[in-house]
Amino acid sequence: MKNSASAPVTSRYIMIGGFLGAGKTTSIQKFARHLDDQGLKVGLITNDQGAGLVDSALGRSNRFPVEEISGGCFCCRFNSLIDAARHLSKETRPDIFLAEPVGSCTDLVATVSLPLQKIYGEEFAVAPLSVLVDPVRARRIFGLENSRRKLSANVCYIYRKQLEEAEIIVINKIDTVPEADLVSLREFFSAEFPDARIHEISARESLGMEGWFASTLESEMNVTRFLEIDYQRYGEGEALLGWLNTTIEIEATNEEEEFDGNQILTELAQSLRSSLAKDDVEIAHLKMTLTPLGDPMEIAAINLVRSDAQAELSHRLVDHLEDGEILLNIRAEAAPETLDHAVSASLESILKKNHHLGFRITHSEHFRPGMPEPTHRLTS
Repeated sequence: MKNSASAPVTSRYIMIGGFLGAGKTTSIQKFARHLDDQGLKVGLITNDQGAGLVDSALGRSNRFPVEEISGGCFCCRFNSLIDAARHLSKETRPDIFLAEPVGSCTDLVATVSLPLQKIYGEEFAVAPLSVLVDPVRARRIFGLENSRRKLSANVCYIYRKQLEEAEIIVINKIDTVPEADLVSLREFFSAEFPDARIHEISARESLGMEGWFASTLESEMNVTRFLEIDYQRYGEGEALLGWLNTTIEIEATNEEEEFDGNQILTELAQSLRSSLAKDDVEIAHLKMTLTPLGDPMEIAAINLVRSDAQAELSHRLVDHLEDGEILLNIRAEAAPETLDHAVSASLESILKKNHHLGFRITHSEHFRPGMPEPTHRLTS
């Protein structure tokens, strides 16, 4: 992974993209653990349109060094990406960077991978772009199964473009769908995206992971594959998505009482799903963490990846809590104000009325992403 002592240190940069809810964060955490077990130093770079990321909290809870880039995707915050990587290099000198771009972004090869390779090639060896897929979402978007739960055409345009530029397509969550559905999806991808290598995994169950890991570690990016993309349509697709990030401190009002943090997250997720269903909102991804105040290494985490899916706890707290901090991230095809109203109502209902907990919102932002304006866009 490194050059001779007299040469600049070169770290491998691995970017793992995919649409909201595809399982990128879980996959990256498993990848990081695999690399750590091989004796390699890992640095994580998370990315979001806003601040206060569940992804960053999960990385830190697993004791990996994390840099968070907020306020725009990697393509529009390219200089911040370089600064984040250099800061990690200064602090921990990673052999490998695992970078998770915003789930609504595409055109990453021309705006991130190639600029890294062309401008900063002495610092970074750039791996092929992997794009993760939730098979249920993919089958619905490409018409392989009928469902009224669909995203708008311009959002689906972004989804398709993500797969068009992928050198490696990773069908995740293979443990959640019938084999026949996987076969038809694999056949569809092979026909539609013939230049991509296809891997099938379950990050949650650690199935099929090592073949994908090897693909990203043993090859370099193809510098000749680029998207033809309509940035107006891309921007309009992103602008259809509402974004909400909120941080909430909670505490038992009676000092002698404690509460079940796992139950709190489950009830909040169920309440938000029900509230947004009344407005016929399609959730792209809802995720939350809960940590005891002052102890970010103990963590509960929950995910909801579609409006008709069940929320799943991926991390559980062992003990009950006296206080804690919730990070709540929602991305959905809805007005940001609709998301904000749903969150406010659910906090009042679940925390205050049902569990008699005190709570204080310490950070809140809700918005639609702006038009993407890449720092660089190279195609040669």
